[in-house]
Parts: sequence; C-alpha cells; structure tokens
Amino acid sequence: MNPVPINEIAELTIPDGRVLDSGEVLEIAPKRRLVLSWRHESNSDMHEEGYSHLTYELEEKGESIKLTLIHEMERPGSKLIEAVSTGWPHILASLKSLLETGESLKETRHWPKGM
Repeated sequence: MNPVPINEIAELTIPDGRVLDSGEVLEIAPKRRLVLSWRHESNSDMHEEGYSHLTYELEEKGESIKLTLIHEMERPGSKLIEAVSTGWPHILASLKSLLETGESLKETRHWPKGM
C-alpha cells in the first residue's frame, strides 16, 4: 500500500462528476491520526468560508479502537460546520454498522437525489 503524501490533493466527486468537496492532506500519523483541509465546492456561501480542518484520530481502548472525528473552522457561525455537524453522525453510524455487521445503513448507500 502506497502512503498518501502530505499536501496531496483530495476531492470528493459525486456520481454526476461534480467535485463536492476538496482539500489537502495536512498530516498523517499511520494508525493514529489523519488531518485534512476541507472546502465545500458546490455551495457558494460555504465555499467562500474557505478551508476547515478535519481530523480523524484512532486510539486503542482495550480490544477496541476509538474513532474521534473533529471538524472545525476558525469562523464563528460557519455554515459549513453547521451542515457537516448534521451529516457526520449519520455517516459514522453507517460506518459502525458496516464494521459490526458487514452492511452499511441502507440510506447511506446511494447519493441523495437533488444534490
């Protein structure tokens, strides 16, 4: 497996080919931490807010692994942070389901219509 280099550009492309989010890999600590910059590309208000930071942290807890996700921005009242704050819990619940049962939550398997 080839490691992703720091400063590598990351893009989330949705099924119709549009780039929904973009960013850059800022930090990698294998098996412990991944930090990305993150900017929304399709909503002009959120795009104009600039880049946020998304941090994934993994921590051993006995025989389990704790995943902590921190998505933050140095902008009080950020529309981006408000939007992702309602989405991340659902995505993480689907990840938990996938890891425990082999099946993601049904509603997360397809891109929402109209986006």
